[in-house]
Amino acid sequence: MLDLARLRALHAISVHGSVAAAATALGYTPSAVSQQITKLERETRTTLLERRGRGIALTEEAVQLAATAQELLAIVERAETTLEEQRGEPAGRLSIAAFASSARGLLPGVLAQLAADHPGLTARLSEVDPHLSIGLVARGVVDLAVAHDWDIAPLPTPEGVEQAVIGDDPCDLLVPAAHPLAGRKSVRREELAGEVWVCQPPGRVCHDWLVRTLRAIGEEPDIAHTAEENHTIVALVAAGLGIAVVPRLGRGPVPEGAVAVPLDPLPVRRLYALWRTGAARRPAITETVRALQEHWAR
Repeated sequence: MLDLARLRALHAISVHGSVAAAATALGYTPSAVSQQITKLERETRTTLLERRGRGIALTEEAVQLAATAQELLAIVERAETTLEEQRGEPAGRLSIAAFASSARGLLPGVLAQLAADHPGLTARLSEVDPHLSIGLVARGVVDLAVAHDWDIAPLPTPEGVEQAVIGDDPCDLLVPAAHPLAGRKSVRREELAGEVWVCQPPGRVCHDWLVRTLRAIGEEPDIAHTAEENHTIVALVAAGLGIAVVPRLGRGPVPEGAVAVPLDPLPVRRLYALWRTGAARRPAITETVRALQEHWAR
């Protein structure tokens, strides 16, 4: 008999590409995941992982077994959903993937409420880029994702994944306190020509929004500094090193040295909760979505 936990470990490696990343997603240590794979290789009498450069790769047999594991995990999920639905109470393990600012600004309160109201539910949070988290939901690696989109980049929802709107997150223009725009009640996008910018790296939705918005007014953005974290971007603006467009969620108070000015029209990113269709009736999912929407409304 193949052990489901070991198949889950193999499936996680196939999705995340390494033992370390799979361990993070599963909430285990890399050593524990390696032990699961070693036992699975012994059970199947098959080599599942092979060295490739500095990393590892799945053998052809492992790829086939990982695909079977995904099917089995989907069957198990349906069975668990049915049992939980019959009990009518959120229970079991719920894995959540959320992008950085929502993990900081929204999820702590939601997770605390779930822990207090539903002691039988064990929720686990991982910080994941929104466009990666959708695929993790679709493949059954996580149960629920909190993601966002902008008007220029609608959120793609693959077949078998459902979504609900959590709320809209306005984004402000942040400028140094001594900047000529600092005292304005609002700034139109056409007035942003010639500015030096601080932004997230290429490939991020915020970066793409900035590039497309400025090119629409005939301006090629001068991006002097890039940073993954909004807190770093805010600090760079406060130091007088450029201006930035920063969402309000998870931003915290604007520090001394920086000023938030509304843009006209105001850019807004929309937050969503996403889950697999097969788990839609699971009380843990419906209760978590309700908690997300409730906390956002506050």
